[in-house]
This record gives sequence, C-alpha cells and structure tokens, in this order.
Amino acid sequence: MNAVETKHIRLLIVDDHEVTRLGLRTLLQSYPQFEVAGETSSVNDTLEAAVRLRPDLILLDVRLADGSGIEVCRRIQKLDLETKVLVLTSFADDQVVFDAITAGADGYLLKEIHGDRLVQAIRDVVAGRSILDPAVTRRVMSRVSSPEMLAAGNKLDVLSAQERRVVALVAEGKTNKEIGHEMGLSDKTVKNYLSNAMEKLNLTRRSQAAALFITQTRQSGPGPAG
Repeated sequence: MNAVETKHIRLLIVDDHEVTRLGLRTLLQSYPQFEVAGETSSVNDTLEAAVRLRPDLILLDVRLADGSGIEVCRRIQKLDLETKVLVLTSFADDQVVFDAITAGADGYLLKEIHGDRLVQAIRDVVAGRSILDPAVTRRVMSRVSSPEMLAAGNKLDVLSAQERRVVALVAEGKTNKEIGHEMGLSDKTVKNYLSNAMEKLNLTRRSQAAALFITQTRQSGPGPAG
C-alpha cells in the first residue's frame, strides 16, 4: 500500500436516516484505515462534533433533520478546521450540486455509488483530490447555458497559461504532487500557481475550480495548455 492508503483517517458520518448511518459505519469500520469518530443527523450537532472531534473528513448528506448540509459546508469554511467535506446524497439536482460546490464541498457523490468506490473517493479527497460523481459532472456541464455560469467561465481568460494548465489538471482530479510530476514543477510551485488562480477566480475550493474548468471547456473547447 502507498502512503495515502495507509494514512489513518478519522470520519464523521452525517445523515438524517439512522439506517443509512448504520450502513455507512458498518462499511467503513470494516477498513482498518478508517475510524468513525462520530455520527450526527442535524446541522447544529454536526458543527459541534466537527469542532470537538476534528475529523479528517465529513461524509455529509444534503438533507438533515434541522436544515441543509449545504449550510454545514458554508459554516465549516468559517471555522479554523482542516476538515474535508464529501457530500453523499441522493440529490442530483443541478442547483443543489452547484450550491454544495460553492459552499465549499470537496466532492459530491450519489448514494448509488458502490462501496469500494466510496472508500476510494474518501481516500482521494483526504489526499487532496476533488471528486465529482459522473452523473454530477453531467449536471455541471448542463449548466453552461445559464448566464451566470457563462460569465463565470469567461473568468478563466484572466489566468496565465501555466495557471490554466494547473486548473485543468485539478479538474482531472490530480493532487498537487501529481500535477507537479506531470508539469515538471515542485509541489510548492504548483501550490503557488493554484493559489494565484483561485484568487483571480475568487474561489476557495479545488472542487469549485474543477467545476468551473469543466463548464468552460464544454462551452468553448479546450484552451491552450501552455
């Protein structure tokens, strides 16, 4: 196993259905790499548990007992936590997808996903990748006809060739280390390019950059790689 696979990962399971939480706990606890640190069903309990338990990743449903998982994403971003958020839901509505990404989710998966793929997705998000379900990616692409997304897509024009290439590789789900290897750059240089790009685009999460690049590519075709 590589370092990503052997790293101990603490999880917080958030879902308003007890049976779903039990199923996820049973699945994830069967992997020695994972520790289910807690489970919650409401916005307030989730925020309290996130601060108290400091999980590596929150596995989060959109619909909760007292509100929305999207609100959890927004409020997590305001806390001084190094916690990843992976949305796992039955909702594939395009507006919900975009709201979650904008709120700061690191990934978005549908509950139809196979258990092995979910496990790998958790590993990937903790390792720094952004994960979008294939069905979700189609939803992202379908939004290119909306005026607000067309305007956002045009923002990619402010990026340098290298920044655009880095964002393109982020959209492929690559980590900074993998991007550096492909481009012949150090991890630090990749991080700087990505930070500059995110600042220019007024984004805060890799998943936002990935979604934005997908829409721009779909709209106008691949730009110059640099």
